Amino acid sequence: MGALDGNVLSSTALSLRGAPYRNGGSTPDGFDCSGFVQYVFGLNGLAVPRATGEQFRIGHSIDRNHLAPGDLVFFSTVAPGASHVGIAIGNDEFVHAPSSRGVVRVERLSADYWRRRYIGARRPD
Repeated sequence: MGALDGNVLSSTALSLRGAPYRNGGSTPDGFDCSGFVQYVFGLNGLAVPRATGEQFRIGHSIDRNHLAPGDLVFFSTVAPGASHVGIAIGNDEFVHAPSSRGVVRVERLSADYWRRRYIGARRPD
């Protein structure tokens, strides 16, 4: 991951568990999925685009079997293509800001809902 430390990114993301979901939000007062990613990476010195679709075009593609902490994981949820993003933290888990149940939380990539909607991963440079 170059100058970025995936474990530090993961730790930053995990420290925000419980922050509320807010559509269009990009601060600990309320995050949407891409605002959460942008905030976490920004705290660690990397500017990433604001929108999920733009985040899906940065860095380079990572095979699901080679995910590392700090990689971005993308899902097709509300629209075709990349419409949801989270941050891989290892051990089949990722942290994200989902609209359902409304708080930043950890979930399993292998959970049926996410497994069926997974469309790829990127490692920002």
